[in-house]
Amino acid sequence: MNTTRLLAIVVKELRQLRRDRLTFAMILGIPTMQLLLFGFAINLDIRHIDAAIVDQAQTARSREIVASIEATGLLTLQDVPADTPQQLGDALRRGRISVGIVLPPDLDRRLELRDRAAMQVMVDGSDPTVQSAARQLAALPLPGGRANYQGVEVVNFYNPERRAPVNTVPGLIGLILTMTLVMFTGMALVRERERGNLEMLIATPVSPWELTLGKVLPFVAIGLVQVTVVLVLGKLVFAVPIRGLLVEVYASALLFIIANLSLGILISTLAKSQFQAMQLAFFTFLPQILLSGFMFPYAGMPREAQWLSEILPMTHFIRLIRGIMVRGARLSDLPNDMLALAAIGAVLLTISTLRISKRLD
Repeated sequence: MNTTRLLAIVVKELRQLRRDRLTFAMILGIPTMQLLLFGFAINLDIRHIDAAIVDQAQTARSREIVASIEATGLLTLQDVPADTPQQLGDALRRGRISVGIVLPPDLDRRLELRDRAAMQVMVDGSDPTVQSAARQLAALPLPGGRANYQGVEVVNFYNPERRAPVNTVPGLIGLILTMTLVMFTGMALVRERERGNLEMLIATPVSPWELTLGKVLPFVAIGLVQVTVVLVLGKLVFAVPIRGLLVEVYASALLFIIANLSLGILISTLAKSQFQAMQLAFFTFLPQILLSGFMFPYAGMPREAQWLSEILPMTHFIRLIRGIMVRGARLSDLPNDMLALAAIGAVLLTISTLRISKRLD
């Protein structure tokens, strides 16, 4: 083996890597992002869950219970107009809160007799991360109750059997669409350029919007087919309910598909090869999977990580699809997430088209 020739090849590869700024950035960026996400943003300790309390007793003991609940740091009480358990349930369905607490009018009598639960905790069963918080609330000592007094009744709404597929299958729709569509479209323009077809397109009167939509529309149909497959298998194999309107499931999925395809087209305008496109697609997977609330509790993330998650399409889609499928919510109940997802898709599509326009020019 000739050491000089070997060293020359190594130096050549290093110089080529230095010129390929995108790949060099990925080498440093991916481990940096993983370290920051897992070390800073991912926190399994659930805190600051959105909640509301209906205090029908309005006594010294009820105020003591409310103060002790706030002191735990588990819940963040929201200003929700609710005076009855029914109104709390409506707030749960709309996704405004994840936990509702009811203190009945005869709270003091229940604490003295210890014959019935003195506090009811209503839990949003569409969010699996809330279950552990409910268990901590159930163990909360109540004033006037004995150590073995079961004074807290936990009611699991929408998933009383606590079956994992009810929560995971709707989220898997978002995961599957993200992993497939971003990568497929991310390599679309790159493949055209590597085959020499992009130069042929430049010579034609095709506009940037026509080229973008022409690349996106076939994958829209593919995405809807994938949604159908997951819904059918989820129903037949795992008995996952679809409590909301099916047309609204597909409407939210369509918005999410467009956002993912737009992100994929944007990646294809940045990458110089199909390998780079795959690297960039993988670079976008991690934040969406880890920060969207699909795997780790959203409530446990620092505020900065929550702000970052709000610009990710999957965060809003997870809320929409779980709300519609599991809680039976309507799109009108979740306007913020619907508008946010539509805005993200529109911005990504516009940026992608503008970048394609520069290439065609």
